[in-house]
Amino acid sequence: MQINPQTTKVGFIGTGVMGKSMAGHILDAGYNLFVYNRTKSKAEELLNKGAVFLPIDELARTCDLVITMVGFPKDVEEVYLGNNGLLKNARENSILIDMTTSPPSLAVKIDIEAKKKGVYFLDAPVSGGDIGAKNATLSIMVGGSEEIFNIVLPIFNLLGKNIVYQGSAGSGQHTKMCNQIVIATGMIGVAESLYYAIKSGLDPEKVLKSIGGGAAGSWSLVNLGPKMLKGDFAPGFYVKHFIKDMKIALDEAIKMGLKLPGLELALSLYEELSKMGEDNSGTQAIFKLYMK
Repeated sequence: MQINPQTTKVGFIGTGVMGKSMAGHILDAGYNLFVYNRTKSKAEELLNKGAVFLPIDELARTCDLVITMVGFPKDVEEVYLGNNGLLKNARENSILIDMTTSPPSLAVKIDIEAKKKGVYFLDAPVSGGDIGAKNATLSIMVGGSEEIFNIVLPIFNLLGKNIVYQGSAGSGQHTKMCNQIVIATGMIGVAESLYYAIKSGLDPEKVLKSIGGGAAGSWSLVNLGPKMLKGDFAPGFYVKHFIKDMKIALDEAIKMGLKLPGLELALSLYEELSKMGEDNSGTQAIFKLYMK
């Protein structure tokens, strides 16, 4: 199979904070795009640009390649394994790509079921948030068949800049867990550093200029640190989804007999933030725990 705008029909399920931008890049590249979202209004911008709205079963029967970017593992299961889901309706030899962050074990399960149906499956979670989605600079971590990875690389190149094949099914999701572990503990550091700067009488904006370009520099510090200081807690990545990811990582760690105290601490703080009603805020809202 060759992937190109002239012959490949692409489906995209999940047009939320990140998915809308990602689907938009595919549409802008000239592909025939078919979309589904539970809340149709969130797809209006894409529909106005020429995308076609279809229910999941019909989308699966129509498309050569389908990408999913939904919220939680239960959503992934429903979309792929439900009675009206992708695997019951996908065309033979079509390619399904889940870019949601979900358990590696679920990716393996879907891959097994896909092979029974003569369908190809990749798990390809991403990192970079809404900024990376808008700018097409996402990091994409891919598990599944390397042959299929190479076939769909033109699509991945529309969405990201750092695209790495990690190995067999589930490997993409395991890599994303590594990513989230780094971010989880790093977000505590960013919040505590800026809190310290404020309480010590420093100008936190100047502090950011000094430490952002040094050894302490990180994506979270440079991109989310300024938002913390401005009180901008709009979601680039939801607190509720971050909690979901951390729980997946801890579950996988337990299966491997690992102890991850930093991740456990980060999860406990974000669960405290959730109890404050911040589930739909961006992950930088952890700053509120310190400034309350």
